[in-house]
Amino acid sequence: MHIVVCVKQVPDTKIIKINPKTNTLDRRSAPAILNPYDAHAVQEAVKLKAKHGGEVSVVSMGPPQAVDIIKKSVEIGADQGYLITDRAFAGADTLATSYALSKALDRISKEKPIDLIICGKHAIDGDTGQVGPGIARRLDIPPVTNVIEVCEMNKAEKTVVIKRKISNGYELIQSQTPCLLTVEKEINEIEYSPMPNMIKAARYQPIIWSVNDLENVDKLQLGLKGSPTIVGKMFSPPKLEGGKRIEGDVTSQVKQLVTLLIEKKELFK
Repeated sequence: MHIVVCVKQVPDTKIIKINPKTNTLDRRSAPAILNPYDAHAVQEAVKLKAKHGGEVSVVSMGPPQAVDIIKKSVEIGADQGYLITDRAFAGADTLATSYALSKALDRISKEKPIDLIICGKHAIDGDTGQVGPGIARRLDIPPVTNVIEVCEMNKAEKTVVIKRKISNGYELIQSQTPCLLTVEKEINEIEYSPMPNMIKAARYQPIIWSVNDLENVDKLQLGLKGSPTIVGKMFSPPKLEGGKRIEGDVTSQVKQLVTLLIEKKELFK
């Protein structure tokens, strides 16, 4: 069984700042880390490998320094990793990212057929949750989102039973494989890495591909050219203030309230 996990390098959002001139995240203001949801995805793949056998690969699209998160994935227990890095990928939104990753997965599957793809629910720098389902759509495989448990895998019948979180509980879904799962953090706990994994990760060199290493790529669907999404404005929300007591008769209170609402509206234009 071959499980592939899609991982992303993201800035630590507890520290990062917003550039007020460009309305973008100032990625230099915070250290880059493995997206936390993706760490749980890698951990789940490693658990499934321990139970059912096989191997775990990770794949990422990003700058050259994204090799660090692939090494981190190997430390968790992945067997190998692939990084696709090229200026052609720069500025990609979720549509262009899912296209590029699907092409990388196409090439990986030709070398080693893929039985299961796992992604984190979303990346903490974008919070869209669109890349995983976008990959599944391009590969024409079933997507299952918000997964909190992989209950059963039947390699002979090529099926998997999944527990998926919904607003008022959960539902059990059986899917044919290959399929794509996006997982919640509650699916598992990140375990301490054993020393052999840490040594392997320190020495490991990922497989690196440029856009020219991928097959049948339409470069117009990559990077900024392939990204129809534009961020109009980004800002830090104002700090919460204490409530203001409105006094007087009813007419006076209504006038004060309307004035306050107009003032607050101006803050968010």
